[in-house]
Amino acid sequence: MIRTGKLPHLRQDFLASLVVFLVAVPLCVGVAVASGVPAELGLITGIVGGLVTGLMPGSSLQVSGPAAGLTVIVFEAVSEFGVGTLGVIVLGAGLLQLAMGFSGIGRWFRAISVSVVEGMLCGIGLVIIAGQLYAAAGLKAPDTGLGKITGLPGAAAEAIGSTEALASLAVGAGTVAVIVLWKKLPKRVRYVPGALAAVVLATAASLGLGLPVATVEVEGLLGALRPPGSEAFAELANPAVWGTIVAFALIASAESLFSAAAVDRLHDGPRTQYDKEMVAQGAGNTVCGLLGALPMTAVIVRSSANVEAGARTKASRVLHGVWLLLFAAALPFALALIPLPALAGVLVHAGWKLIPFRQVAGLWREQRGEAAILVITAAAIVVVNMFEGVLIGLALAVAKTAWEASHVKLEVLDKGAGPVRAHLTGNATFLRLPKILDTLESLPQDRPVELDLSGLHHLDHACRTALENWAERHSASGTEPVRLTTAAAIR
Repeated sequence: MIRTGKLPHLRQDFLASLVVFLVAVPLCVGVAVASGVPAELGLITGIVGGLVTGLMPGSSLQVSGPAAGLTVIVFEAVSEFGVGTLGVIVLGAGLLQLAMGFSGIGRWFRAISVSVVEGMLCGIGLVIIAGQLYAAAGLKAPDTGLGKITGLPGAAAEAIGSTEALASLAVGAGTVAVIVLWKKLPKRVRYVPGALAAVVLATAASLGLGLPVATVEVEGLLGALRPPGSEAFAELANPAVWGTIVAFALIASAESLFSAAAVDRLHDGPRTQYDKEMVAQGAGNTVCGLLGALPMTAVIVRSSANVEAGARTKASRVLHGVWLLLFAAALPFALALIPLPALAGVLVHAGWKLIPFRQVAGLWREQRGEAAILVITAAAIVVVNMFEGVLIGLALAVAKTAWEASHVKLEVLDKGAGPVRAHLTGNATFLRLPKILDTLESLPQDRPVELDLSGLHHLDHACRTALENWAERHSASGTEPVRLTTAAAIR
Protein backbone atom coordinates (compact mmCIF):
# COMPACT_ATOMS: atom_id res chain seq x y z
CA MET A 1 0.00 0.00 0.00
CA ILE A 2 1.31 3.46 -0.88
CA ARG A 3 1.32 5.91 2.01
CA THR A 4 0.20 9.40 1.11
CA GLY A 5 2.00 11.05 4.09
CA LYS A 6 1.23 14.77 3.98
CA LEU A 7 -0.35 14.69 0.51
CA PRO A 8 -3.87 15.22 1.98
CA HIS A 9 -2.72 18.75 2.88
CA LEU A 10 -1.25 19.51 -0.54
CA ARG A 11 -4.33 21.35 -1.78
CA GLN A 12 -4.47 23.64 1.26
CA ASP A 13 -0.74 24.28 1.10
CA PHE A 14 -0.87 25.00 -2.65
CA LEU A 15 -3.65 27.58 -2.25
CA ALA A 16 -1.94 29.13 0.77
CA SER A 17 1.33 29.44 -1.14
CA LEU A 18 -0.39 31.50 -3.84
CA VAL A 19 -1.81 33.87 -1.22
CA VAL A 20 1.59 34.28 0.44
CA PHE A 21 3.22 34.84 -2.95
CA LEU A 22 0.77 37.63 -3.77
CA VAL A 23 1.37 39.24 -0.37
CA ALA A 24 5.15 38.88 -0.72
CA VAL A 25 5.64 40.47 -4.16
CA PRO A 26 4.87 44.11 -3.30
CA LEU A 27 6.58 43.84 0.09
CA CYS A 28 9.78 42.28 -1.32
CA VAL A 29 10.02 44.95 -3.98
CA GLY A 30 9.05 47.79 -1.65
CA VAL A 31 11.54 46.84 1.07
CA ALA A 32 14.34 46.60 -1.51
CA VAL A 33 13.61 50.01 -3.00
CA ALA A 34 13.30 51.60 0.45
CA SER A 35 16.64 50.00 1.42
CA GLY A 36 18.39 51.69 -1.50
CA VAL A 37 19.11 48.50 -3.48
CA PRO A 38 17.73 47.07 -6.77
CA ALA A 39 14.18 45.72 -6.53
CA GLU A 40 15.30 42.25 -7.62
CA LEU A 41 17.40 41.82 -4.50
CA GLY A 42 14.23 41.84 -2.42
CA LEU A 43 12.78 39.09 -4.59
CA ILE A 44 15.99 37.08 -4.30
CA THR A 45 15.78 37.24 -0.51
CA GLY A 46 12.15 36.13 -0.68
CA ILE A 47 13.14 33.22 -2.93
CA VAL A 48 15.88 32.13 -0.54
CA GLY A 49 13.45 32.47 2.36
CA GLY A 50 11.14 30.03 0.64
CA LEU A 51 13.53 27.53 -0.92
CA VAL A 52 16.27 27.45 1.74
CA THR A 53 14.82 28.53 5.10
CA GLY A 54 11.43 27.14 4.15
CA LEU A 55 12.81 23.61 3.80
CA MET A 56 14.57 23.60 7.17
CA PRO A 57 13.09 22.62 10.56
CA GLY A 58 12.21 25.17 13.18
CA SER A 59 8.84 26.83 12.69
CA SER A 60 6.64 25.01 10.22
CA LEU A 61 4.29 27.81 9.13
CA GLN A 62 6.11 31.13 9.44
CA VAL A 63 7.44 32.67 6.22
CA SER A 64 10.80 34.40 5.83
CA GLY A 65 11.91 37.17 3.51
CA PRO A 66 13.00 40.82 3.46
CA ALA A 67 11.31 42.70 6.28
CA ALA A 68 10.25 46.31 6.72
CA GLY A 69 11.74 46.09 10.21
CA LEU A 70 15.27 45.89 8.78
CA THR A 71 14.78 48.63 6.16
CA VAL A 72 16.25 51.40 8.30
CA ILE A 73 19.42 49.57 9.31
CA VAL A 74 19.97 48.19 5.79
CA PHE A 75 19.62 51.67 4.30
CA GLU A 76 22.14 53.00 6.83
CA ALA A 77 24.58 50.19 5.99
CA VAL A 78 24.23 50.69 2.23
CA SER A 79 24.69 54.45 2.62
CA GLU A 80 27.81 54.02 4.75
CA PHE A 81 29.53 51.01 3.19
CA GLY A 82 27.94 50.63 -0.26
CA VAL A 83 25.84 47.91 -1.88
CA GLY A 84 28.95 45.84 -2.60
CA THR A 85 29.64 45.36 1.13
CA LEU A 86 26.05 44.43 1.94
CA GLY A 87 26.67 40.80 0.99
CA VAL A 88 29.60 40.51 3.41
CA ILE A 89 27.53 42.02 6.23
CA VAL A 90 24.58 39.69 5.60
CA LEU A 91 26.94 36.70 5.26
CA GLY A 92 28.58 37.54 8.59
CA ALA A 93 25.19 37.95 10.25
CA GLY A 94 24.06 34.59 8.88
CA LEU A 95 27.17 32.81 10.18
CA LEU A 96 26.69 34.46 13.58
CA GLN A 97 23.08 33.26 13.65
CA LEU A 98 24.23 29.73 12.80
CA ALA A 99 26.71 29.84 15.66
CA MET A 100 24.02 31.08 18.07
CA GLY A 101 21.59 28.43 16.91
CA PHE A 102 24.03 25.52 17.20
CA SER A 103 25.18 26.72 20.63
CA GLY A 104 21.62 26.81 21.97
CA ILE A 105 21.29 30.57 22.31
CA GLY A 106 18.12 30.76 20.21
CA ARG A 107 15.74 30.01 23.06
CA TRP A 108 17.35 32.74 25.18
CA PHE A 109 15.93 35.38 22.84
CA ARG A 110 12.62 34.71 24.56
CA ALA A 111 14.13 36.44 27.60
CA ILE A 112 14.47 39.80 25.82
CA SER A 113 12.17 42.44 27.25
CA VAL A 114 9.00 42.69 25.20
CA SER A 115 8.99 46.44 25.82
CA VAL A 116 12.38 46.76 24.12
CA VAL A 117 11.20 44.75 21.11
CA GLU A 118 7.97 46.75 20.84
CA GLY A 119 9.99 49.96 21.20
CA MET A 120 12.34 48.79 18.46
CA LEU A 121 9.42 48.12 16.13
CA CYS A 122 7.84 51.45 17.04
CA GLY A 123 11.05 53.36 16.28
CA ILE A 124 11.48 51.50 13.02
CA GLY A 125 7.88 52.21 12.08
CA LEU A 126 8.27 55.93 12.72
CA VAL A 127 11.44 56.16 10.63
CA ILE A 128 9.89 54.11 7.81
CA ILE A 129 6.77 56.29 7.70
CA ALA A 130 8.76 59.52 7.74
CA GLY A 131 11.20 58.32 5.09
CA GLN A 132 8.52 56.93 2.78
CA LEU A 133 6.52 60.15 2.89
CA TYR A 134 9.44 61.76 1.06
CA ALA A 135 9.50 58.86 -1.41
CA ALA A 136 5.76 59.22 -1.96
CA ALA A 137 6.31 62.83 -2.96
CA GLY A 138 9.32 62.01 -5.14
CA LEU A 139 11.65 63.96 -2.84
CA LYS A 140 15.03 63.02 -1.38
CA ALA A 141 14.80 62.11 2.29
CA PRO A 142 17.35 63.30 4.89
CA ASP A 143 19.85 60.68 6.06
CA THR A 144 18.95 60.55 9.77
CA GLY A 145 15.73 59.45 11.41
CA LEU A 146 15.40 62.70 13.32
CA GLY A 147 16.12 64.67 10.15
CA LYS A 148 13.37 62.80 8.32
CA ILE A 149 10.80 63.75 10.94
CA THR A 150 11.85 67.37 11.51
CA GLY A 151 12.14 67.93 7.76
CA LEU A 152 8.54 66.94 6.99
CA PRO A 153 7.07 70.48 7.22
CA GLY A 154 9.61 71.76 4.70
CA ALA A 155 8.99 68.78 2.44
CA ALA A 156 5.24 69.44 2.59
CA ALA A 157 5.79 73.06 1.56
CA GLU A 158 8.02 71.94 -1.32
CA ALA A 159 5.49 69.34 -2.48
CA ILE A 160 2.59 71.83 -2.51
CA GLY A 161 4.43 73.94 -5.07
CA SER A 162 5.15 71.03 -7.45
CA THR A 163 2.61 69.41 -9.77
CA GLU A 164 4.77 66.28 -10.09
CA ALA A 165 5.09 65.94 -6.31
CA LEU A 166 1.34 66.33 -5.82
CA ALA A 167 0.63 63.68 -8.46
CA SER A 168 3.11 61.36 -6.81
CA LEU A 169 1.57 61.97 -3.38
CA ALA A 170 -1.86 61.24 -4.78
CA VAL A 171 -0.68 57.83 -6.00
CA GLY A 172 0.87 57.05 -2.62
CA ALA A 173 -2.18 58.23 -0.67
CA GLY A 174 -4.46 56.26 -2.98
CA THR A 175 -2.39 53.14 -2.36
CA VAL A 176 -2.74 53.50 1.42
CA ALA A 177 -6.48 54.14 1.07
CA VAL A 178 -7.00 50.99 -1.02
CA ILE A 179 -5.05 48.85 1.48
CA VAL A 180 -7.08 50.17 4.42
CA LEU A 181 -10.47 49.96 2.69
CA TRP A 182 -9.75 46.57 1.10
CA LYS A 183 -10.45 44.85 4.44
CA LYS A 184 -14.04 46.12 4.35
CA LEU A 185 -14.82 44.39 1.04
CA PRO A 186 -16.55 40.96 0.80
CA LYS A 187 -14.39 37.98 1.72
CA ARG A 188 -14.34 36.56 -1.81
CA VAL A 189 -12.74 39.79 -3.04
CA ARG A 190 -10.21 39.79 -0.21
CA TYR A 191 -8.66 36.58 -1.49
CA VAL A 192 -6.51 39.04 -3.45
CA PRO A 193 -4.24 40.70 -0.85
CA GLY A 194 -4.89 44.40 -0.33
CA ALA A 195 -1.27 45.45 -0.90
CA LEU A 196 -1.14 43.69 -4.26
CA ALA A 197 -4.51 45.11 -5.33
CA ALA A 198 -3.37 48.61 -4.32
CA VAL A 199 -0.14 48.36 -6.33
CA VAL A 200 -1.95 46.99 -9.39
CA LEU A 201 -4.57 49.74 -9.25
CA ALA A 202 -1.91 52.41 -8.73
CA THR A 203 0.05 51.07 -11.70
CA ALA A 204 -3.06 51.04 -13.89
CA ALA A 205 -4.00 54.58 -12.84
CA SER A 206 -0.49 55.91 -13.47
CA LEU A 207 -0.37 54.35 -16.94
CA GLY A 208 -3.94 55.22 -17.85
CA LEU A 209 -3.70 58.85 -16.75
CA GLY A 210 -0.11 59.32 -17.84
CA LEU A 211 0.92 60.59 -14.41
CA PRO A 212 4.47 61.96 -14.08
CA VAL A 213 5.64 59.54 -11.39
CA ALA A 214 8.89 57.58 -11.06
CA THR A 215 8.79 53.81 -11.53
CA VAL A 216 10.95 50.90 -10.39
CA GLU A 217 14.29 50.54 -12.14
CA VAL A 218 14.84 46.99 -13.38
CA GLU A 219 18.20 45.26 -13.85
CA GLY A 220 17.02 41.67 -14.33
CA LEU A 221 17.41 38.84 -11.83
CA LEU A 222 20.94 37.82 -12.84
CA GLY A 223 22.07 41.41 -13.31
CA ALA A 224 21.03 42.28 -9.77
CA LEU A 225 23.14 39.57 -8.14
CA ARG A 226 26.13 41.02 -6.31
CA PRO A 227 28.28 38.24 -4.80
CA PRO A 228 30.82 39.91 -2.51
CA GLY A 229 34.34 40.19 -3.94
CA SER A 230 37.74 40.71 -2.39
CA GLU A 231 37.19 44.46 -1.99
CA ALA A 232 34.01 43.79 -0.02
CA PHE A 233 35.75 41.31 2.27
CA ALA A 234 38.52 43.86 2.81
CA GLU A 235 35.90 46.03 4.55
CA LEU A 236 36.00 43.56 7.45
CA ALA A 237 39.07 45.48 8.63
CA ASN A 238 36.64 48.29 9.52
CA PRO A 239 35.31 47.83 13.10
CA ALA A 240 32.09 49.61 12.11
CA VAL A 241 31.32 46.75 9.70
CA TRP A 242 31.54 44.25 12.56
CA GLY A 243 29.18 46.38 14.63
CA THR A 244 26.70 46.34 11.75
CA ILE A 245 27.04 42.55 11.42
CA VAL A 246 26.21 42.09 15.09
CA ALA A 247 23.28 44.51 14.77
CA PHE A 248 21.91 42.63 11.75
CA ALA A 249 22.22 39.28 13.50
CA LEU A 250 20.68 40.33 16.81
CA ILE A 251 17.82 42.38 15.40
CA ALA A 252 16.96 39.82 12.69
CA SER A 253 17.07 36.99 15.24
CA ALA A 254 14.91 38.83 17.77
CA GLU A 255 12.34 39.75 15.13
CA SER A 256 12.26 36.19 13.74
CA LEU A 257 11.88 34.46 17.10
CA PHE A 258 9.28 36.89 18.39
CA SER A 259 7.43 36.39 15.12
CA ALA A 260 7.61 32.63 15.69
CA ALA A 261 6.06 33.03 19.14
CA ALA A 262 3.26 35.13 17.62
CA VAL A 263 2.63 32.63 14.80
CA ASP A 264 2.47 29.76 17.30
CA ARG A 265 -0.53 31.47 18.87
CA LEU A 266 -2.34 31.44 15.52
CA HIS A 267 -2.40 27.69 14.92
CA ASP A 268 -2.58 24.33 16.73
CA GLY A 269 0.25 22.63 14.82
CA PRO A 270 3.78 21.85 15.98
CA ARG A 271 5.42 24.50 18.16
CA THR A 272 8.56 26.36 17.11
CA GLN A 273 11.92 24.83 17.97
CA TYR A 274 13.79 28.05 18.63
CA ASP A 275 17.37 26.87 18.20
CA LYS A 276 16.51 25.09 14.95
CA GLU A 277 14.66 28.18 13.72
CA MET A 278 17.76 30.25 14.49
CA VAL A 279 19.83 27.81 12.41
CA ALA A 280 17.30 28.05 9.56
CA GLN A 281 17.42 31.86 9.62
CA GLY A 282 21.22 31.74 9.72
CA ALA A 283 21.36 29.39 6.74
CA GLY A 284 19.05 31.67 4.77
CA ASN A 285 21.06 34.79 5.56
CA THR A 286 24.30 33.02 4.73
CA VAL A 287 22.96 32.21 1.25
CA CYS A 288 21.58 35.75 0.88
CA GLY A 289 25.00 37.11 1.79
CA LEU A 290 26.75 34.94 -0.81
CA LEU A 291 24.30 36.27 -3.42
CA GLY A 292 24.66 39.88 -2.26
CA ALA A 293 20.96 40.11 -1.40
CA LEU A 294 19.03 41.69 1.46
CA PRO A 295 18.98 40.12 4.92
CA MET A 296 15.93 38.10 5.87
CA THR A 297 13.80 37.60 8.92
CA ALA A 298 10.60 35.75 9.60
CA VAL A 299 7.81 38.18 8.66
CA ILE A 300 4.60 38.25 10.66
CA VAL A 301 2.49 39.69 7.80
CA ARG A 302 3.32 36.87 5.40
CA SER A 303 3.28 34.27 8.17
CA SER A 304 -0.19 35.23 9.42
CA ALA A 305 -1.44 35.27 5.81
CA ASN A 306 -0.04 31.76 5.43
CA VAL A 307 -1.89 30.50 8.50
CA GLU A 308 -5.14 32.29 7.66
CA ALA A 309 -5.04 30.85 4.13
CA GLY A 310 -5.15 27.34 5.59
CA ALA A 311 -1.53 26.18 5.31
CA ARG A 312 -0.82 22.91 7.11
CA THR A 313 2.86 22.18 6.41
CA LYS A 314 6.06 23.88 5.31
CA ALA A 315 5.18 23.04 1.69
CA SER A 316 3.24 26.32 1.41
CA ARG A 317 6.25 28.51 2.20
CA VAL A 318 8.50 26.48 -0.10
CA LEU A 319 6.02 26.81 -2.96
CA HIS A 320 5.74 30.57 -2.38
CA GLY A 321 9.51 30.71 -3.03
CA VAL A 322 8.99 28.81 -6.29
CA TRP A 323 6.34 31.30 -7.44
CA LEU A 324 8.63 34.23 -6.58
CA LEU A 325 11.42 32.63 -8.64
CA LEU A 326 9.15 32.09 -11.64
CA PHE A 327 7.81 35.64 -11.40
CA ALA A 328 11.27 37.21 -11.16
CA ALA A 329 12.58 35.11 -14.04
CA ALA A 330 9.61 35.29 -16.41
CA LEU A 331 8.01 38.70 -15.70
CA PRO A 332 10.77 41.15 -14.76
CA PHE A 333 9.28 43.78 -17.08
CA ALA A 334 6.24 43.96 -14.79
CA LEU A 335 8.42 45.49 -12.08
CA ALA A 336 9.35 48.41 -14.33
CA LEU A 337 5.67 49.45 -14.49
CA ILE A 338 5.24 49.82 -10.71
CA PRO A 339 5.18 53.46 -9.49
CA LEU A 340 7.58 54.18 -6.65
CA PRO A 341 4.97 56.15 -4.67
CA ALA A 342 2.76 53.05 -4.68
CA LEU A 343 5.53 51.05 -3.00
CA ALA A 344 6.04 53.96 -0.60
CA GLY A 345 2.34 53.72 0.28
CA VAL A 346 2.67 49.99 0.97
CA LEU A 347 5.57 50.67 3.33
CA VAL A 348 3.83 53.59 5.06
CA HIS A 349 1.01 51.18 5.89
CA ALA A 350 3.51 48.51 7.00
CA GLY A 351 5.33 51.05 9.17
CA TRP A 352 2.05 52.14 10.76
CA LYS A 353 1.29 48.53 11.70
CA LEU A 354 4.67 48.27 13.43
CA ILE A 355 3.70 50.98 15.93
CA PRO A 356 2.17 49.19 18.97
CA PHE A 357 -0.53 51.69 19.93
CA ARG A 358 -2.56 49.21 22.01
CA GLN A 359 0.50 47.88 23.81
CA VAL A 360 1.63 51.38 24.78
CA ALA A 361 -1.82 52.23 26.14
CA GLY A 362 -2.02 48.95 28.06
CA LEU A 363 1.45 49.29 29.54
CA TRP A 364 0.79 52.89 30.55
CA ARG A 365 -2.24 51.77 32.55
CA GLU A 366 -0.56 48.76 34.16
CA GLN A 367 3.25 49.17 34.12
CA ARG A 368 4.41 52.69 33.41
CA GLY A 369 8.06 51.72 33.78
CA GLU A 370 7.72 49.29 30.86
CA ALA A 371 5.85 51.91 28.84
CA ALA A 372 8.68 54.37 29.47
CA ILE A 373 11.24 51.81 28.23
CA LEU A 374 9.19 51.30 25.07
CA VAL A 375 8.92 55.03 24.36
CA ILE A 376 12.58 55.78 25.15
CA THR A 377 13.77 52.88 22.96
CA ALA A 378 11.67 54.17 20.05
CA ALA A 379 12.89 57.73 20.55
CA ALA A 380 16.52 56.60 20.76
CA ILE A 381 16.22 54.73 17.46
CA VAL A 382 14.79 57.85 15.81
CA VAL A 383 17.36 60.22 17.31
CA VAL A 384 20.50 58.05 17.21
CA ASN A 385 20.27 54.87 15.14
CA MET A 386 18.87 51.35 15.25
CA PHE A 387 21.70 49.49 17.01
CA GLU A 388 22.46 52.05 19.69
CA GLY A 389 18.76 52.66 20.28
CA VAL A 390 18.19 48.96 20.99
CA LEU A 391 21.23 48.89 23.31
CA ILE A 392 19.81 51.88 25.21
CA GLY A 393 16.50 50.06 25.57
CA LEU A 394 18.16 46.86 26.79
CA ALA A 395 20.25 48.81 29.30
CA LEU A 396 17.11 50.49 30.66
CA ALA A 397 15.31 47.16 30.91
CA VAL A 398 18.22 45.61 32.83
CA ALA A 399 18.45 48.65 35.13
CA LYS A 400 14.72 48.56 35.83
CA THR A 401 14.82 44.85 36.60
CA ALA A 402 17.84 45.28 38.87
CA TRP A 403 16.14 48.13 40.71
CA GLU A 404 12.95 46.14 41.25
CA ALA A 405 14.88 43.01 42.27
CA SER A 406 16.85 44.96 44.87
CA HIS A 407 13.82 45.70 47.02
CA VAL A 408 14.90 46.12 50.62
CA LYS A 409 13.10 47.21 53.78
CA LEU A 410 14.79 48.77 56.82
CA GLU A 411 12.79 48.81 60.06
CA VAL A 412 14.10 50.71 63.07
CA LEU A 413 12.84 50.01 66.59
CA ASP A 414 13.80 52.72 69.10
CA LYS A 415 12.11 52.56 72.50
CA GLY A 416 14.00 55.56 73.78
CA ALA A 417 16.21 53.51 76.08
CA GLY A 418 18.65 50.70 75.53
CA PRO A 419 20.04 49.65 72.14
CA VAL A 420 18.47 50.75 68.86
CA ARG A 421 17.37 47.76 66.81
CA ALA A 422 17.50 47.93 62.98
CA HIS A 423 16.22 45.05 60.85
CA LEU A 424 16.97 44.68 57.11
CA THR A 425 14.89 42.38 54.89
CA GLY A 426 14.86 41.71 51.12
CA ASN A 427 17.77 42.12 48.71
CA ALA A 428 20.41 44.67 49.72
CA THR A 429 22.35 45.89 46.67
CA PHE A 430 24.35 49.00 45.82
CA LEU A 431 21.26 50.44 44.10
CA ARG A 432 19.52 50.85 47.48
CA LEU A 433 22.67 51.70 49.43
CA PRO A 434 22.19 55.50 49.61
CA LYS A 435 18.78 55.14 51.24
CA ILE A 436 20.04 52.48 53.68
CA LEU A 437 23.01 54.59 54.77
CA ASP A 438 20.90 57.73 55.12
CA THR A 439 18.66 55.91 57.58
CA LEU A 440 21.52 54.31 59.53
CA GLU A 441 23.51 57.52 59.78
CA SER A 442 20.49 59.28 61.25
CA LEU A 443 20.46 56.88 64.22
CA PRO A 444 21.65 58.18 67.62
CA GLN A 445 25.46 58.22 67.83
CA ASP A 446 25.64 57.80 71.63
CA ARG A 447 23.77 54.51 71.93
CA PRO A 448 24.54 50.94 70.86
CA VAL A 449 22.90 49.61 67.68
CA GLU A 450 21.86 46.06 66.91
CA LEU A 451 21.78 45.64 63.10
CA ASP A 452 19.98 42.43 62.14
CA LEU A 453 20.77 41.23 58.58
CA SER A 454 19.28 37.76 58.99
CA GLY A 455 16.22 38.71 56.95
CA LEU A 456 18.22 39.46 53.81
CA HIS A 457 18.06 37.08 50.87
CA HIS A 458 21.01 38.73 49.15
CA LEU A 459 23.74 41.11 50.28
CA ASP A 460 26.15 42.27 47.58
CA HIS A 461 29.80 43.12 48.18
CA ALA A 462 29.31 46.91 47.94
CA CYS A 463 26.50 46.85 50.48
CA ARG A 464 28.36 44.54 52.88
CA THR A 465 31.48 46.72 52.77
CA ALA A 466 29.48 49.92 53.30
CA LEU A 467 27.61 48.43 56.28
CA GLU A 468 30.84 47.22 57.88
CA ASN A 469 32.42 50.66 57.41
CA TRP A 470 29.38 52.33 58.94
CA ALA A 471 29.50 49.94 61.91
CA GLU A 472 33.17 50.78 62.52
CA ARG A 473 32.49 54.54 62.41
CA HIS A 474 29.49 54.25 64.69
CA SER A 475 31.40 52.07 67.17
CA ALA A 476 34.25 54.56 67.27
CA SER A 477 31.91 57.40 68.23
CA GLY A 478 29.34 55.50 70.27
CA THR A 479 29.32 54.10 73.79
CA GLU A 480 29.19 50.49 72.58
CA PRO A 481 30.06 48.75 69.28
CA VAL A 482 27.46 47.86 66.66
CA ARG A 483 26.34 44.26 66.85
CA LEU A 484 25.71 42.63 63.45
CA THR A 485 23.49 39.56 63.05
CA THR A 486 23.98 37.92 59.65
CA ALA A 487 22.14 34.95 58.13
CA ALA A 488 24.28 31.95 57.33
CA ALA A 489 23.21 32.05 53.66
CA ILE A 490 24.81 35.46 53.08
CA ARG A 491 27.99 35.11 55.15
